[in-house]
Amino acid sequence: MEPAALFHPTTSTALFVLRSPREAITSMAAPETDVRDDVATLYRDGIVGNKGAFAREWVDQLKEDMMTAFWEAIRRPGGAVGRGPRRWYIELHPQAITGFVDLVTHPWVTAMCESVLGPEYQLVEIGFDTPFQGAKVQPWHRDFPSPKETYEDRQLTSLAFNLTGVDVTQDMGPFEIAPGTQWDDGREWPAEMFPDQSLWSRYEERGVRKFPRMGDISCRSALTVHRGTPHPSPIARPVLVLGVDAPGAGHAALHDMMVTPDFHAALPETVRQHLVCRIVDQLEPITQKHDIEGLVMG
Repeated sequence: MEPAALFHPTTSTALFVLRSPREAITSMAAPETDVRDDVATLYRDGIVGNKGAFAREWVDQLKEDMMTAFWEAIRRPGGAVGRGPRRWYIELHPQAITGFVDLVTHPWVTAMCESVLGPEYQLVEIGFDTPFQGAKVQPWHRDFPSPKETYEDRQLTSLAFNLTGVDVTQDMGPFEIAPGTQWDDGREWPAEMFPDQSLWSRYEERGVRKFPRMGDISCRSALTVHRGTPHPSPIARPVLVLGVDAPGAGHAALHDMMVTPDFHAALPETVRQHLVCRIVDQLEPITQKHDIEGLVMG
């Protein structure tokens, strides 16, 4: 095997996307876990949650993995990307997360991916966002421009799963999201991601702050307009992000996941089929490509 061999689960460039939650269930073999109601909620609100999906002990290890990765990444150029004052995003290799296989094979995760993105969905990103004491409110934003399939046809071509490393309280800068805004066009916004301040009142009226507990997981469209809120707590709030694409959505180009040959060989075949990564003899530090410039403030 070449040291930098690229493993890609599919060579297809055609989008496997679906027009409605009804089609997401009826146009393909239904997954074993019934997520019909959750898919409907996702299409309506742009976010849906599953409480208590993981044991708190599992999340304790996840938090340790994230904070270990943070202190390593913050010391090198490009290792941690600022998302505002006292707030950073760090991308990871799958091997940095002890429970990676548990996460990507969880029945709810796989059922949501299959139902919304199709059976050839792609695991393209794993990382985490961490606000610390003193983090400020972010501008309302989405994580990347909306594709034509979404703003015209109301098809979702990607998903983001989030898991908190702590029980979130009001003083921990809870994630705030404006339900239903995944369908906003956004092509006239700066960078096609940041609605003008004249529009913010609409998002503030819709805005809902989320207070997940350890073990909860959410699934959202990263196009649903959201923001981080002020974080006066001395306790950091790391939250894991798993990014998943439909074939052809293209977000893998923004990331650079790597695994070693032994790790790749030990993965279940069902994971190897979906994981977009480089297979390398030695893991290299990730220099991040997805820098949301409008969040780099202060």
